[in-house]
Amino acid sequence: MKFVIIGGTGLIGSKTVERLRKRGHDVVAASPNTGVNVMTGEGLAEALEGADVVIDLANSPSFEDKAVLEFFDTAGRNLLAAERKSGVRHHIALSVVGTERLQESGYFRGKLVQEKLIRESGIPFTIIHSTQFMEFLAGIAQSGTVGQTVRLSPAYVQPIASDDVADAVTEIALSAPANATVEIAGPERSKLSDLVARYLRASGDARTVEPDPEARYFGARLSDNSLVTDDAQRLGSITFEQWFAAQKQSRTA
Repeated sequence: MKFVIIGGTGLIGSKTVERLRKRGHDVVAASPNTGVNVMTGEGLAEALEGADVVIDLANSPSFEDKAVLEFFDTAGRNLLAAERKSGVRHHIALSVVGTERLQESGYFRGKLVQEKLIRESGIPFTIIHSTQFMEFLAGIAQSGTVGQTVRLSPAYVQPIASDDVADAVTEIALSAPANATVEIAGPERSKLSDLVARYLRASGDARTVEPDPEARYFGARLSDNSLVTDDAQRLGSITFEQWFAAQKQSRTA
């Protein structure tokens, strides 16, 4: 089978490319630096020629409200139109658990627009809702930092390692379209503020985390069920401790 991975050189994309190629499939890693631009449409027709499955892992380069909405709307329309012309049989998009619950946030409003376009496209699809990636903990800490204090919501999260995400994306790509949303999540649930505090301590970072129920997450206020799922079709196996140990080992290798 031929797979085209939009955002194929990114964190999840590169891992998914590797997994599918190891299984003997033809995989195109499509991104602006390989000549494929979903915003302008450049290179899309050529990349999608003969494609069976398209996996959309692209993300907006800006989190500003207007820019995010424009990205997911324009990129989604361009990609789906090109897929219809080329006869793609399965469109897969990676989105976020809680997207529909976090509409205060411009980012999640953009993601919801993307999902609506997919559902209305007529192309068989699977939308994957994933919980937050462990690899983004440093960025989350930075987003809440003022001086040496990190203010973050104490709402629950269920973080998942990128390797577990890539495994799930690969298996879904090799399966029939669900024509629905499927959810994936990490194996452990904890408060966001507690998890980031653990991450900073393990990293030797002296910043202090203060739980703040009013702290925003991509512009949205969180409740305890905003970012977690009780209906995950697939749970990852990598715990925070295992993930952190692997990250530390790779940095010192």
